[in-house]
Amino acid sequence: MIVILGAGESGIGAALLAKSKGFDVFVSDFGKISQDSKQELEANDIPYEEGKHTESLILNAKTVIKSPGIPPNIPVICAIREKDIPIISEIEFAGRYSKALKICVTGSNGKTTTTMWIHHILKQAGMDAILCGNVGTSFARILTERDPKITVIELSSFQLDDMYDFKSDIAVLTNITPDHLDRYDNDFQKYINSKFRITRNQTEDDVFIFNADDTIIKINLSSFHRKRGLSFSLKLPLSARIFGNNIVFSVKGVFSTVNLNTVSLKGTHNLYNAMSAGLAALSAGATEEDIKRGLSNFVGVEHRLEFVDKINDVTYINDSKATNVNSTWYALDSMTEPVIWIAGGTDKGNDYSSLHSIVKEKVKALICLGADNSKLLSEFNGLVPIIKDTHSMEEAITAAKSIAQKGETVLLSPACASFDLFKNYEHRGRMFKLGITNYELRIKRNNH
Repeated sequence: MIVILGAGESGIGAALLAKSKGFDVFVSDFGKISQDSKQELEANDIPYEEGKHTESLILNAKTVIKSPGIPPNIPVICAIREKDIPIISEIEFAGRYSKALKICVTGSNGKTTTTMWIHHILKQAGMDAILCGNVGTSFARILTERDPKITVIELSSFQLDDMYDFKSDIAVLTNITPDHLDRYDNDFQKYINSKFRITRNQTEDDVFIFNADDTIIKINLSSFHRKRGLSFSLKLPLSARIFGNNIVFSVKGVFSTVNLNTVSLKGTHNLYNAMSAGLAALSAGATEEDIKRGLSNFVGVEHRLEFVDKINDVTYINDSKATNVNSTWYALDSMTEPVIWIAGGTDKGNDYSSLHSIVKEKVKALICLGADNSKLLSEFNGLVPIIKDTHSMEEAITAAKSIAQKGETVLLSPACASFDLFKNYEHRGRMFKLGITNYELRIKRNNH
């Protein structure tokens, strides 16, 4: 029997794939299972439980597939390990049933944009490529329908932790900065080790694409990867580099050139994303014309430096996906107008010191948005002229619009997880956008 812990997208996908392969399957979720998921399980005759983990049932498993959001040290996981029952991820399980070329992307920042950008380039090139993993549909669910030629898979560190035999044919590591340290015993090296698992099982025939400007990657590279890699840099003449006003790519001895002005997403962080996406796409068989087209007409990712509106000459930007300090640094760095910065949420062991200088340079006001803002209030007191303490999105937006003047930008870039006040970062971003839309409607009504 295979037991699935967690009934989110990865858990349901794993259950459906396991059932289709003839396994007895049982799904256990300590929380509530959505009505849609229950209906799907029932339609496929898959037994489940919610609101509990019944160990007498779970410990009969031959294999446990653990959803990535479940911490590794809760009682049921400890009991499973004591019984020496293998615990794997949905990605590990799905990989056993796929012959697709697997392009896998991880990193502290930029992995969703890079993953979606690679997929966009390949789809426009007419390739049979499917997007899955940590973004969108689970890999396992895809395989219940068919095995495509190419899978472009976003992988979080939590997914990588429970992967053992899986191999990335093309692995992309965008960067490594401190994140999720609460999950890794506040030990940064454990988190680094997790990210480098994307190179696990790679051979000389596989491709590893990495950011050569990232200090942490450079320090740890020799410990994890001794094979040929493709690296990208804004400073060095590597596989993807800046030459004049162009990005120059070199893959398998073939040079491809893309004009910087044609790249659709702006900012330093997106230049890195474009370089890694271009290298991955070229490695998968895309042409120079394919990457020129795909890098120029990609529209970006929701909740990542997403333009929301411009009201009374004040710009509103939704960067709710910025759940760590480094991601927020890039967001602030890309701002060209004075910033009213909305930040806060569930702190993951954040060190905000790297933001001090850019906050002093860019930020006019900080609006703290969280259940407990004491750390942020203490950290930035004296660094920015105005600091507000708010505990709801409505309160935060009201504070922002009372401060913002013409020619300024209101930026939601929290640097924290969202789980104190919101279901996830998507919910937080949607509430921000809804609040701005309602604000604009009120202005229009008042003007009529």
